[in-house]
Amino acid sequence: QVQLVESGGGLVQPGGSLRLSCAASGSIYGISTMRWFRQAPGKQRELVAGITSGGTTHYVDSVKGRFTISSDNAKNTVYLQMNNLKPEDTAVYYCNSFIKRYWSDAYSDYWGQGTQVTVSS
Repeated sequence: QVQLVESGGGLVQPGGSLRLSCAASGSIYGISTMRWFRQAPGKQRELVAGITSGGTTHYVDSVKGRFTISSDNAKNTVYLQMNNLKPEDTAVYYCNSFIKRYWSDAYSDYWGQGTQVTVSS
């Protein structure tokens, strides 16, 4: 059993900051990639940022220069530091990871339950 648990969402004013965390737990042998997605009401889920086990990062253009993804491999945890937040960043943020379990032959896709981020004055 593998679980991804997110935390750190909330209500913040425009220009403010939030830090999201996502901790993976369970019978984990290895993690290849950890990513953050978001889904706003009435919109499709979009990839926000990702980080590989080697530390390579990528971002959607709309958050470049404002969001930073990082990870603590020893804790199987990924973070998303969000600065200069805008109302259009309002969404449910989901953690996603490709994880290989012990005694498994392949990596599988896992999702967290989501955490709400609301940017409003």
